[in-house]
Amino acid sequence: MISVLLAIKIGLDPTLVEIAGAEITWHGLFTAVGVMAGVALAAWFGRRAAFDEDTIYNVALALVIGGIIGARGLFVLENLDTFKDDPGDIFRVNTGGISIYGALIGGAAGAWLYAIIRHVPNIPRGADIAAMAAIVGMAIGRIGDVINGEHFASSTGLPWGVIYTNENSPSFLRFGPNADPQHPAVAYELIGDLLIFAVLFLVYRRSQRAGVTFFSWVFLYGLLRVFVSFLRSGDEIILLGLRMAQLIALATMPLGIAGVIYLLRTPPREQRLTRAERRREKREAAEAEEKPAG
Repeated sequence: MISVLLAIKIGLDPTLVEIAGAEITWHGLFTAVGVMAGVALAAWFGRRAAFDEDTIYNVALALVIGGIIGARGLFVLENLDTFKDDPGDIFRVNTGGISIYGALIGGAAGAWLYAIIRHVPNIPRGADIAAMAAIVGMAIGRIGDVINGEHFASSTGLPWGVIYTNENSPSFLRFGPNADPQHPAVAYELIGDLLIFAVLFLVYRRSQRAGVTFFSWVFLYGLLRVFVSFLRSGDEIILLGLRMAQLIALATMPLGIAGVIYLLRTPPREQRLTRAERRREKREAAEAEEKPAG
């Protein structure tokens, strides 16, 4: 009873406003704001990295389109039973229901394909910038998830547990008016996203090797999702007590570590010497030492 009294009550309607039959939700609003903030941040970093202005926005557009397709696509695959009665719901992205990992996979694929096709220079540095922009956009988007209440979590007696009191909230519809407080799991992720951005920014400023920031993001975000997902109660268990996001995270985290180690231990391509070049340098150095002075 005490935990219920101390809990944070969220009574906002998930629908912000309805215009001409079209709903604008908190989820959709903050998703849009997050996308715009991410693009603006990418443009800011991109200009300072000497990327062409048009290239920055074209890559960002490819990333956003790929991210939307991937986010909704993976969510639908994970929840096919939800959409079997009304397939039209698949396209109602504004009402919620996206997979963050789907957005990351789809967005990365879209940006990478565009960069390859258009021969964008210095793709690793662009990936570093995209990683920082993405994590900020994701953090902002999570504000809408906190208000919406569609991501369910395990019960908690902590004073920052949340209870959704609006009758239109997915959490209220599932647990009813007498629900126990639940962990604000998506708020934990929001905070984690901001902390990851701070780490990535330091890596970006201190590391001279392009790509290190991107692979650091792959590892750090995976680590965050592994732990946060243990608190989520609405996600289906897929294998060994783990959810889809955790399985993807555990698969990608080693790639992040391997990428960082490889880049830090291997000089940039333009600085590498072939075996023949190294032999020639040694031979020339030896000849210079043997050559008599004067």
